[in-house]
Amino acid sequence: MKTWFGAALAAGAMLFGASGAWAQSKTLTVAYQDMMNPWRVAMANKEVEKETGYTINWRQFGGGGDVIRAMASGDIQIGEAGSAAVATAASQGMDVELFWILEDIGAAEALVVKPAIKTPQDLKGKRIATPFVSTSHYQLMFALEKWGLKPNELQVLNMRPADIGAAWQRGDLDGTFIWDPVLAQAKKNGHVLITSAQVGEMGRPTFDGMLVSRKFAQANPDFMVKLVKIMAKNDAAYMANKAGWTVQSPQIQAVAKISGAKPEDVPDGMALYGFPSLEQQASAKWLGGGKEGGAAKALAATAGFLKEQGRIEKVLPDYSAAVNPEWVKRAAAK
Repeated sequence: MKTWFGAALAAGAMLFGASGAWAQSKTLTVAYQDMMNPWRVAMANKEVEKETGYTINWRQFGGGGDVIRAMASGDIQIGEAGSAAVATAASQGMDVELFWILEDIGAAEALVVKPAIKTPQDLKGKRIATPFVSTSHYQLMFALEKWGLKPNELQVLNMRPADIGAAWQRGDLDGTFIWDPVLAQAKKNGHVLITSAQVGEMGRPTFDGMLVSRKFAQANPDFMVKLVKIMAKNDAAYMANKAGWTVQSPQIQAVAKISGAKPEDVPDGMALYGFPSLEQQASAKWLGGGKEGGAAKALAATAGFLKEQGRIEKVLPDYSAAVNPEWVKRAAAK
């Protein structure tokens, strides 16, 4: 059986193999999604462009699966992806590395259902939407397994966040496992059956991370260090003064603009995430620690579950090769 983006991988190999093109180019494309985080402030203010001198083409995607397919084709050099998509990319042999934990998801994703659904067993026969190959999809399938429900006992629909929001508004769905800003929208006339934090307590913690093409990173080391420092600076600014990030503040306005959320939903939404510091990123809790590091172990556990679900063909013996703390360490040293 062919992988679902095998052709894209082959195309990407040809593109990246054509000399050290990225070493000469100061233009790159960065994929982002609609999550709400301090990094959006840097994007809105063009901090990366100002600090590095590079031209950035920003492209928004609806889910991690779309991001890694674009990275496999060579269209994207850096991209945001949830841990399920990162595990998929690593398992499929993509030449990319996780270099930054964008968010510790915590309770920032949840399964929201209509009021009539009171218990997990009430999900039978219902229409539940989530973006496939995302952390939400992974958590939904794991929760169903823990509840003793088989996927064929309900309708699990593959939909992008914007489409989920529209379908929820129309009343076409009974539930969705999703993140903000759609999560906030669904909560207004639905209720939470389980959160990502509760799934994490069951043994399946999740995160959103930044992936980079190894060849791009190796050809542009100064850019990578500056990028990490920019992300760390914005995360630190938020963590040091959450109360100052109000609905009227320029920071929250910037996050809302980039993510597509309503400004009034952003402060509460961001508070559900964790944003590890440079030191925490480099530690064994996240990017450090080799095979026993937090990120590598989370990817291994995620990959094991994805294989059980038929989403990937094999599980690697060690996922630390897909995790690189080098750029975080260099940024911290400077």
